[in-house]
Amino acid sequence: MTEKLARRGEERRAVHQQVGSGRAELVPDLSRTDSWLLFLDGIPQSQVDLDDPGYLEFEYVRRIGHLADLAFPAAEPLRALHLGGGAMTLPRYIAHTRPGSRQLVAEYDAELTEFVRHQLPLPAGRRIRVRAGDARDVLESVPAGGYDLVISDVFAGAQTPFHLTTAECARLVARALRPGGVYAVNVADGPPFERVRGAAATVRSVFGETCMIAEAGVLRARRLGNLVLAASDRPLPCDQLRRAVAADPFPARVLDGAELARFASGAPVVTDAAGPATPPLQSTNW
Repeated sequence: MTEKLARRGEERRAVHQQVGSGRAELVPDLSRTDSWLLFLDGIPQSQVDLDDPGYLEFEYVRRIGHLADLAFPAAEPLRALHLGGGAMTLPRYIAHTRPGSRQLVAEYDAELTEFVRHQLPLPAGRRIRVRAGDARDVLESVPAGGYDLVISDVFAGAQTPFHLTTAECARLVARALRPGGVYAVNVADGPPFERVRGAAATVRSVFGETCMIAEAGVLRARRLGNLVLAASDRPLPCDQLRRAVAADPFPARVLDGAELARFASGAPVVTDAAGPATPPLQSTNW
């Protein structure tokens, strides 16, 4: 049996286990009393604060949290579909900030889910279901118009599996969303931004309203980073998002309208038929 995490009253220690996607390790966050970081093969994946699930450490996760907060009336329960589970930071956040929400998490690695749930139990009484399987297969299986929010944060190593980046996949997301629903997708990229420009062009080909949130230093092509694309069939709360992300510890920008169109200009829409062509990222130092 996996060794159990040391908890309050004990010296906290890291634990690890080999899971389907690699070596999973939970490491105590020394800056917070009951906060933990999940690594897979040494790559940081998630952060969870069991004392305060409303606290989001990773900047891109915080930006998705802002989007969830601002795109819907405060405290209103949501039906959310999460493509990718990790330590289930955002399902915990939504359950905490919007009690009564009903959530489904698609996580391919059942061993990782078991490890996380054993070490960092999900909050009791919260409606968070986890389905083991490929995220796109789960997406295809859900009822049309069943979700307010779809969040895609799936990585194999340092990049998203190709079949989750295409227009066909985006159309499946649009099918899963109710009218007025919101799609959020995390894209890891850096200069020359082939992935995120293609992702922006692809999402814009399916959804009428789009925006992108990114740290200014990343946009100035200084380094690799995580960029968040958001999309809907109704206007997004871009002005409120600008204020929220500008106040973050690492301020970000919001690109929409003509500015996002210029950013994506010339990038091809990614389709299933194209197959993966972009070379792998050379760094995972986000």
